[in-house]
Amino acid sequence: MRLSRLILPLIALSALAGCATNAPAPTANVAAPGPAPAPMPGYDWFLNRDGPEAILAYGVANSDEVKLHLRCKAGSGALELTAASEKPGREIHLESGGDTERYPAASEPAGVHDGELLTALAKSKDPVFQRFRRLGWIASWSDDERHIYAAHPAAKAGIEQFFIVCG
Repeated sequence: MRLSRLILPLIALSALAGCATNAPAPTANVAAPGPAPAPMPGYDWFLNRDGPEAILAYGVANSDEVKLHLRCKAGSGALELTAASEKPGREIHLESGGDTERYPAASEPAGVHDGELLTALAKSKDPVFQRFRRLGWIASWSDDERHIYAAHPAAKAGIEQFFIVCG
């Protein structure tokens, strides 16, 4: 009688185990990346080194026309962001290849041109900057408008150098 008490539950467990199937592992539904945004004629990314400081700026060469400015001290991993804005704002909203980040910002009159300058702090390891580093473009959002800052092929080496320096 004792043996039958043990055998019946074991048989039931064996039957259930035989019915169990391994569900297939879910597959990621990842869309293929679209084409990279085209660089804008006359605008590009420019790297400038001044001692232990590195600056990466998007704008027109040899002018005050700068849309986005990234600055860091070598090895710090800390970035200071400056973005041009038509009006005062409270954040710098960046996107690159699907990664987005919003950085609380201070706003002040630009002085050199109409509009405002927004400044914020970030980290070079933030996903949006690592994606920018890989793709060579980043976008800034302002008033539901997307402004894309894409590098020309020759400028991509400067973007990589900037992030190597910053750490």
